[in-house]
Parts: sequence; structure tokens; C-alpha cells
Amino acid sequence: MPAEHDVRPSRPADEGITGRNVVRVVGELGLDHVRAVDEALLAVLADADGPTEIVVDLSNSSFCDSSGLNALLRARELGLRAGHTLVVLAAPSHQLLRLLHLTGSADLFPVRSA
Repeated sequence: MPAEHDVRPSRPADEGITGRNVVRVVGELGLDHVRAVDEALLAVLADADGPTEIVVDLSNSSFCDSSGLNALLRARELGLRAGHTLVVLAAPSHQLLRLLHLTGSADLFPVRSA
């Protein structure tokens, strides 16, 4: 079932697109909020019915540190193991794109403008 998660309430809501689950990150993706992001991503993975595309909507997030990057990498790995198609980053900040390039992670995540 398609779902949409906000890291601050992280309960699903129907998005109406079959095979796609969205986690919306609001605020900074850093040490203070990484647990909520992890929980939302794990909920998407647990609730997914068959192969799905997992989209992390970062349009309302301007910062990501190493703990946030690790959460994204974990979700990608768990998603691939569970047979989900991919983890897509939607509207990542310039800072996150730079972090991905500096860490050699840029090729691991498809990016969409929004």
C-alpha cells in the first residue's frame, strides 16, 4: 500500500501511487532527528507489499550530517535486501549532494528534483 511518512508524525497516509512509498523529512537530518527518520524508513520497509520504490522527500530539509547519511545508507541496504526497487532522494539540498559526493555515495542514490 502506498504510504507517506513525515518524520514528525511518522504514520502512513495514502499517496495514491501504487508501488511507491514516500518518507518526508522535515527539518535537519542530523543526530537529533535521525531516530525518527530511521523509524519512518523501517515502517515503510515493514509495511511495503511487494517490491516498491522508496522515495525520501528532502524538499523541506536543508541539512544532513553523517548520522543522517548513515540512516539513508541503512535504508538503501535493507530495501535492496527485501527486494525493493530503490531508494530515491527527492529534492536533496546542495549540502547533502556535496556530502554524497565527498563520501563516494552519490552513485548509490538516484536523485529527483521533487
